[in-house]
Amino acid sequence: MKKHTIAVIVNDQPGVLQRVSGLFGRRGFNIESITVGASEEQGLSRMVIVTSGDDHTLEQVTKQLYKLIDVIKVIDLSSNPMVSRELALIKVSAEPAARPEILGVVDTFRAAVVDIGTHSLIVQVIGDTEKIDAMVELLKPYGIRELSRTGVTALNRGNAR
Repeated sequence: MKKHTIAVIVNDQPGVLQRVSGLFGRRGFNIESITVGASEEQGLSRMVIVTSGDDHTLEQVTKQLYKLIDVIKVIDLSSNPMVSRELALIKVSAEPAARPEILGVVDTFRAAVVDIGTHSLIVQVIGDTEKIDAMVELLKPYGIRELSRTGVTALNRGNAR
C-alpha cells in the first residue's frame, strides 16, 4: 500500500465536499487526510486528499472523481516532487518545573508556543506529517490535553502542475 496525495480542483459550491468524500466511502477507499480551501482561481477550491492504495486504486479514484460534475481537475501530487505541510496545535500539561524541558522540545522542532496558561502550553508546529508525529510522541510523557491537526496540504515543486 502506497500513500497517494492528490489535489482535486472543484467548483466552489455547497455539497461538493460531501460528494467527493462520499465517493471515497462508497468505493471503500479511506481518506487519511483532507484539506479544502480557495485556489488560485476565483470560484474554484483546491482539495488535497491523502489516501492509501496501489496505482490501480489511484486510477480508479481518479476516474470516479472525473465523473462528478463539479470536479474540474485531478492531480496526482505524489507522482512528482512536492512540498507538503501540516499544522498542529498541541495543548500540553506544563507545570512550571517541566516547562524548560518542553521548551527544549519546542525549540528543537522549530515550533512555537502560542499560548501559556497556568498549567498548560499550546504549541504550534508546522511541517510534514512525520515531523508532527515525532513531536506528538515527545510531548506525550508531559500529558497532551488536546490535539488539533489540519491535515496535509501540498503543491508540486517547480513547474510541475
